[in-house]
Amino acid sequence: MNELERAMLLSVHPRFANSILDGTKTVEVRRQRVAVPVGTPVMLYATAPTMALVGTARVSAVQIATPAEVWSAHHSRTAISREEFDDYMSGASQASAITLEAPTRITDPVPLSALRATADFHPPQSYRYLAGDDLRQMTETYPAADTALQQVLSVSAMA
Repeated sequence: MNELERAMLLSVHPRFANSILDGTKTVEVRRQRVAVPVGTPVMLYATAPTMALVGTARVSAVQIATPAEVWSAHHSRTAISREEFDDYMSGASQASAITLEAPTRITDPVPLSALRATADFHPPQSYRYLAGDDLRQMTETYPAADTALQQVLSVSAMA
């Protein structure tokens, strides 16, 4: 399978999902190494209390470095305070900064119940990858998710 035949399913708190979708948060930080290729489509899953697929974006860059280096390079685009960052990164020796572009809000978010109807779906703690077949099944099961999911599919199909 080549890299563009899959999308990244990224779990984020609703506050951060909204910040990504309104363009005020363009960098998502993670405590572990995230080796995701530039151009990978991202599906944003907002955790409780929303519990729904709420939007899409695309990876435009990834930096893997120490937490201090990630903060220094990206803090103004993370939509979190230094205290929140330090608490989250406590004990981590490396961090990933995933730069996101082209955020698109799903007009009719896909609720967890609909996602589970497609297969044995479990929201990831952090992130996981979905293959093109999984993405197609999602859109067929929940067609009200509009063009945002179709865009993810079309990017995945370009490989």
